Amino acid sequence: MGAFKAYDIRGIFGKDITEDLAYKVGFFLPKLLNTNEVLVGRDIRESSDTLFKALSNGIMDSGNYVLSIGRATTPMVYFATVYFHIKASVQITASHNPKEYNGFKISREFAIPVGGETGLEELKQMVLNNPIVPVENDKKGTIKVVDAKTPYLVFLKTELPDFSNLKLAIDCSNGVAPLLAKDLLGDKHIYLNYEMDGTFPNHEPNPLDPSTCKQLQEAVIANNCDLGIIFDGDADRVMFIDEKGKYINADHSMALLGEKMINMEGEKIAVCDIRTSKSTTDYLAKLGFDIDLWKVGHVNAKAKLRETNAIFGGELAGHYYFHAFNNCDSAMFATLMMLSVVADHKRNGKSFSQAMATIVHYESSGEINFKINNKDGVMEALKDVYAADAEKVYDFDGYRIEYPTWWFNVRKSNTEPYLRLVAEASSKNELASKLKELKTYFHD
Repeated sequence: MGAFKAYDIRGIFGKDITEDLAYKVGFFLPKLLNTNEVLVGRDIRESSDTLFKALSNGIMDSGNYVLSIGRATTPMVYFATVYFHIKASVQITASHNPKEYNGFKISREFAIPVGGETGLEELKQMVLNNPIVPVENDKKGTIKVVDAKTPYLVFLKTELPDFSNLKLAIDCSNGVAPLLAKDLLGDKHIYLNYEMDGTFPNHEPNPLDPSTCKQLQEAVIANNCDLGIIFDGDADRVMFIDEKGKYINADHSMALLGEKMINMEGEKIAVCDIRTSKSTTDYLAKLGFDIDLWKVGHVNAKAKLRETNAIFGGELAGHYYFHAFNNCDSAMFATLMMLSVVADHKRNGKSFSQAMATIVHYESSGEINFKINNKDGVMEALKDVYAADAEKVYDFDGYRIEYPTWWFNVRKSNTEPYLRLVAEASSKNELASKLKELKTYFHD
């Protein structure tokens, strides 16, 4: 049952994610979440239709009902969960993973995610240990098809800014972003990898990997675009490219989004994951936000937004969360917010890169992965050496240890067998020196 992760159920189709597992998840999920209907969406992966059929059969054999919204982005499922007042929903997707993967993102009422500590472990035990006893044929549920796309577009269009002064290049990664992209952004821009194709023939649907963005970067430069936009496979994450073709880190993009978000509804709080750049937190504080550093992962971020009533939040992985979107992440909502900011800057004679230049003043290592068995030992050794005379120490989700001109975070991955390091410093030389120093601890 290695498919059950901290935030979702995910793995290689046919090995970790099987039709049998999908059936059992469907069979027991209504009982777990105390409901008689489950809303289900699915992405474009080749195995998604097969898994939809198996999951639906499990739901119906338990005497419950399927509300199918068909092909969907993951944020569309979140929206529909709230819009239709549903107590349980499933998006069949492996998000940004390669084509051979698939999985299930599960939410309860109000699109609150079901994670390892909030139901997935209990579901796993039900799948492993509880007997399957289908109801009589005359008591089985049915599938009802409902339209979630139309009301979702109506909602998004209420936030549609005037970006008529911008020329865009948009990479849909052959995922499900085209379900919405031209309806919202128009058809006059440059679209790459627009055809929905679950084999992802042009590049993996993972914009967090800068190598997947090369085609977009070239298109931005060749066509003198103001901005490049790239979505992941299920369109819950988005990354941006400036007019010079430079890849913008998601936490730096979050800082720029703050210019729009500070005037939105909610408490003036920005929830940032523990890896977030000080360039970002400094800039958001300057805009008037209180900064709430918190644990990595959408389950954690959404809970913190809900708890604090924060206006928005963001993660290094390209997820942006919004009070105005039921505390959930939406790549398309984030895109509309970014277009508003970049269009305003252009009207004032400032390009995307010039706007970013006023924000970024730290050199970053990005996230570096180390495959190590003794993860806890390495983390404690770093704490013992660096925490005593540090300016600040955060001791959740690993450690974030800050000094006046540099900081680092070391944490265990919740989804992969890695120990992860992020470091920043006020100069390239200092960053190189500190990284060399820190890396000496990363061994068994």
